[in-house]
Amino acid sequence: MLERLITYVIAGVWFVNGLFCKVLNFVPRHEEIVGRILGDVYSKPLTIAIGLSEIGMAIWILTGYKSRLNAILQIVIIALMNFLEFILVPDLLLWGRFNSLFAFLFIFLIYFKEFKLQSSPINA
Repeated sequence: MLERLITYVIAGVWFVNGLFCKVLNFVPRHEEIVGRILGDVYSKPLTIAIGLSEIGMAIWILTGYKSRLNAILQIVIIALMNFLEFILVPDLLLWGRFNSLFAFLFIFLIYFKEFKLQSSPINA
């Protein structure tokens, strides 16, 4: 029960950030971040592509397919993304460099769910 709830929360974070923040551009700051890091010329299509990838990640999480590989990939992506943002665009982050704390907590939640809480990994 708890494991399933955490799975939905993690997938929900990816889905909401992908669809609402990036694809539908309800949070234009995300496109600004992409523009600053990768260049303004293609920031809109790149932001949409990132958002679609995040939606794909949410779907992958919900399928449970290769869940350990998925968890490792999530952790790497979140750590890399937050490291780049911490160094390159802290002024555009909602909580500035303090965003790293929330990234760490999310990484911990993913790790806990997949490697500590999960009793018998299916398709791990």
